[in-house]
Amino acid sequence: MNNNPVKRSPDDLAVPKVTSGSTRDFLAVAVLFLGNGLVVGTFGGSLPGLRSLLDLGPGQIVGVLVAAGIFAVASMNLSGPLSDRFGARVPSMVGGGTMTAAGVVMGLAPNYPVLVLGAALFGLGNGAMDVSMNTLGVSVEQARRRPVMSRLHACFSIGGFVGALVVVVLGRLLSDDVTKWSLWTGSALMLVLLVGVYPITPQSPRRRSEDGASGEIPKVAWLLAAMAVCFGLTEGTAVDWSSLHVTDVGNVSPSTGAWGLACVSGFMVVIRLCGDYVVERLGRPFVVRTGSACALVGYLFTVFGSGLAVILVGWCLVGLGVGLVAPQIYGLAGHVGGGRGLAVVVSFGYAAFLIGPAIIGFVVSHSDLQRAMLVPVVTAVGLIVMSARLPADPTESPTESTADAA
Repeated sequence: MNNNPVKRSPDDLAVPKVTSGSTRDFLAVAVLFLGNGLVVGTFGGSLPGLRSLLDLGPGQIVGVLVAAGIFAVASMNLSGPLSDRFGARVPSMVGGGTMTAAGVVMGLAPNYPVLVLGAALFGLGNGAMDVSMNTLGVSVEQARRRPVMSRLHACFSIGGFVGALVVVVLGRLLSDDVTKWSLWTGSALMLVLLVGVYPITPQSPRRRSEDGASGEIPKVAWLLAAMAVCFGLTEGTAVDWSSLHVTDVGNVSPSTGAWGLACVSGFMVVIRLCGDYVVERLGRPFVVRTGSACALVGYLFTVFGSGLAVILVGWCLVGLGVGLVAPQIYGLAGHVGGGRGLAVVVSFGYAAFLIGPAIIGFVVSHSDLQRAMLVPVVTAVGLIVMSARLPADPTESPTESTADAA
């Protein structure tokens, strides 16, 4: 326990209060996760409409996603050091504002080049906000001395569901311009959330050179980055291919096949809402190992199962498992490496999430969709093996970082 008052420089007095770990701080960061998920959900849900509106081919859709991905990874690696040096509050807000502007640009896009520009802007904002809001989440966790990352990521998942729902509802209410109004509605909702939460959003502690922020990435962060690649492929496969898998392997209609993604998403939200309590009692390494094992069993069901019920049980287990993993890896990265370490790990996971569909597609083209599910089986095994080398949960004992945040 550190009972000595924290010495502050004149510069520190100019920034908002450092995260106290209060319920208000937690709720403020939760709103950021919710808003980020909402805009990501409206973007993803609007892609089919953008394809029809601008008469885009498959290669052009890939170009939009690649532009968003490249600029997101670049932005992540800029916002991490900035969050360490100045605190994560402003990068979170700037990233959210940039995502808002991107939605407006994409909604107005008269042609493909402008759409790609909007996607690049979206990537810039999403990358900055992703790293920064996770850094704020880690700061709240350090101050509270209790896990919160699972619930924060649950808010992201709920936001994604709401964003997709916006597209569906507007599609039923409007006959024309549904896509642009969906993107604009997502942007407007994000703007309202940012303005509303700005006055109470906390600041993360600055990590100076004496705190280990001299530019070096801790070695354990590279282990977490390798794990991020594995869970990026494991989770990305579930999100992108579950509905198609159920449709093809279960020999059902596309509307029935959508239950695959519903099972994955629903169980991810449920486990993330209660995951922090599990982490608090059993520790992060155990939760990562157990979640990976659960996803592994679920994927084995998808590889060897044949009936619709068996396949859906498999996807439920996958959602239950992968929902536990990402929040814990990101949380550990922020604890041990601050914004810099978190930026590296998030970048690796994001890149894997993007290239995962291409890898699965390659396997499908040389085999079939059911056998392609062996790819995430391998990555789940990798997560189980690497989880044995995870450090102890930083929230279980005092660290320098938590002393700074006290």
